[in-house]
Amino acid sequence: MAKTCLACAAQVRPDDLICFTCGANLPRPGSVSDDPPAPATVMQEYLRRDERTGPISPAVLRLAFPTGNVEVPAGTSLLLGRDPSESLVAAAFASFDNVSRRHATVSVDDAGHASIRDEHSTNGTFVNGDRVLPGTAVRLADGDVVRLGGDVSGDVLLPRQEPDPASLSREPHRDPR
Repeated sequence: MAKTCLACAAQVRPDDLICFTCGANLPRPGSVSDDPPAPATVMQEYLRRDERTGPISPAVLRLAFPTGNVEVPAGTSLLLGRDPSESLVAAAFASFDNVSRRHATVSVDDAGHASIRDEHSTNGTFVNGDRVLPGTAVRLADGDVVRLGGDVSGDVLLPRQEPDPASLSREPHRDPR
């Protein structure tokens, strides 16, 4: 069953944590709350002020966490962490004390290449069990497993990209021997 964003009325998937049209936080799956909506994040305010911004490009990277999916459109980056004033997806990590307020940044360039950078988190960021050095970006590939701290793991789903036209050639392959 599709959901509708309360802020802009755009259709969103049931497991999305944010609206990728306006950037509004969506209620977490299974949560019932009579509380007023959270105040706008820094990114939401930026998107509202920028008149040139149309709909955000289709998501090319999906991180499937147990608390919901996080999607990152091409040409953008997204901070993962528990601080709602910094992270659009803070609700996904609110119950995990070992996730830092500003834990890691996931980026996808215009060509669809994804990476993750640890933001000097307390408990570390890991890709396939290997620790990401603080401040260093590590390339992500489809099927990787990202772990924030000790117990929040998410699967990386990255659609196969078209080959780079610059790498294609009409010249036959020649053996260098």
